[in-house]
Amino acid sequence: MPPSASQVAVHAEALVKTYGSTRALDGVDLEIRSGTVLGLLGPNGAGKTTTVRILTTLLKPDSGRAFVAGHDVLADPAAVRRSIGLSGQYAAVDENLTGYENLYMVGRLYGMSRSDSGARARALLDRFRLKDAAERPAKTYSGGMRRRLDLAGALVAEPTVVVLDEPTTGLDPRGRMDTWDVIGELVADGATVLLTTQYLEEADQLADNILVIDRGKVIAGGTPDQLKNGVGGERIEVVVGEASEVEKTRQILFSLGSSEPSVDEHQRRVSVKVDTGPKALVEALRRLDQEGIAVLDVALHRPTLDDVFLSLTGHAAEEVAEPSEPQSKGRKSKKGAS
Repeated sequence: MPPSASQVAVHAEALVKTYGSTRALDGVDLEIRSGTVLGLLGPNGAGKTTTVRILTTLLKPDSGRAFVAGHDVLADPAAVRRSIGLSGQYAAVDENLTGYENLYMVGRLYGMSRSDSGARARALLDRFRLKDAAERPAKTYSGGMRRRLDLAGALVAEPTVVVLDEPTTGLDPRGRMDTWDVIGELVADGATVLLTTQYLEEADQLADNILVIDRGKVIAGGTPDQLKNGVGGERIEVVVGEASEVEKTRQILFSLGSSEPSVDEHQRRVSVKVDTGPKALVEALRRLDQEGIAVLDVALHRPTLDDVFLSLTGHAAEEVAEPSEPQSKGRKSKKGAS
């Protein structure tokens, strides 16, 4: 039996998908509790987009099972589509229609009345800063405007589960911040969000939990803080004024740290991992001052999600569609779509 949809909005077990000899997914499990955001992260070709396509009924798994809003993605895909909104990697808008007509059409396809579709379209155009362009054909929109229109389309029917595959790609900084605000509002209103992103700070900002996958397998999961803490604590970094002081600085930091210090002779920079954070920083400064070492710069760095990626996968967190998959543009679910 699937878990209660009131508590768990998305549940997947042992998802497997192969393309020829390539195993795009190799037993992926995931769970998203209702009213939370799960960030799905991984390097190029990890299997993120394959997972999204299975959960949104655009692709069938070779084995495993998944439930979205309490509905089996294989046994009842139409019910899944009625429960979700999807914004894919590519803006899926009709460029010959106006912004208003695009959103009105989506509302009608979901079975909303003419008046409700119109009102919802106007509200979303205003919410995504497209009100002034509402009567212009979408083909006259900039890339960022088309992206915002696509995001608005995913929210027309106020779905309980929203799947956002790189929602801020192509947006300017203000557009990204606006989208973050919208996602926050969605969750505050009770929606559940599955988010894939190439921006690690985006996942850090928005996700309640993060799942890291690589080569089709889940390799780590937890809250952003849990993942960052697992990398190995904080790091003190000191830049000294004289090259002759680098070795003495290294010795001081070695005595306070939990690892061998890293030394950049050219930049006169020494850094070391520490377990006690601010306490170790204060002690380092005290000892450096006692030794008369001139400090030009000092900082205490917490691990970032970039550090998590490098530690877990050895790769940077770049995001592209999985190369082993057929390339297709993202689509939003339509009521009654087959």
